[in-house]
Amino acid sequence: MIQLKNRSRRAHGFTLIELLVVIAIIAILAGMLLPSLGRAKEAAKRISCVNQIRQLGISATMYAGDNRGEFPDRSVTNRWCDRLLPFYKAVKLLTCPSDLGPDNKNRPASAITDTNQVADSAPRTYIINGWNDQFAAEMGDAFNMSSIVGRTMKDTTVQQPSETILFGEKLYSNGHFYMDFLEGKLGNDVEVLNHSVHNTTTRAASGGKGGGSDYAFTDGSARFLKHGKSLSPINLWAVNERWRTNAIATAQ
Repeated sequence: MIQLKNRSRRAHGFTLIELLVVIAIIAILAGMLLPSLGRAKEAAKRISCVNQIRQLGISATMYAGDNRGEFPDRSVTNRWCDRLLPFYKAVKLLTCPSDLGPDNKNRPASAITDTNQVADSAPRTYIINGWNDQFAAEMGDAFNMSSIVGRTMKDTTVQQPSETILFGEKLYSNGHFYMDFLEGKLGNDVEVLNHSVHNTTTRAASGGKGGGSDYAFTDGSARFLKHGKSLSPINLWAVNERWRTNAIATAQ
């Protein structure tokens, strides 16, 4: 009887080697599953971002519908974020989920901190088209960045609304409100836009590599475009045909 009991205890135990094998198998399975889980999580963030930027685009078209077909004018106070707030309602929609890490390391910037402008001073991923190409064509030599304050774009001026970007994603550390072709050394389309917010292996203040970003168009639609495809072969930020076909590829 004593021998039988000892055998029973040995039969139900695990050797050290067996335990190590089980642990190794679990580690291998975890290593195989974690990348898939990470991709699924990022895909969910991208889908959420598309929905958010689409809501901003629809808000802008609704605003135009209530204001003689004009999108929010260029302003140095009470900017588009606050102008459109009655339509998109929640300030949190201004921040893409991919721009909020667990430690808020990538918390997106705003250019102002005025407490009386709740939306304008909130963390913000998105940037609106500044329409520089069209204003420059209309104003000629009178065009400069100061002269376009108070100017607006009519929705009927945009001849290809389904292929003209209204909102995009900016570098999270940059506070710009307007995507201006004619500002900075290379223009905001190269220096301020983030062409790789999603599906990228690199995440830095200067942008990512590969992947792509989300965009809202002036017809109210929204979609994901791969890195650089908002600028080349057609510059989808431009209204004027000359600017649309004079596209450049970013090196980000």
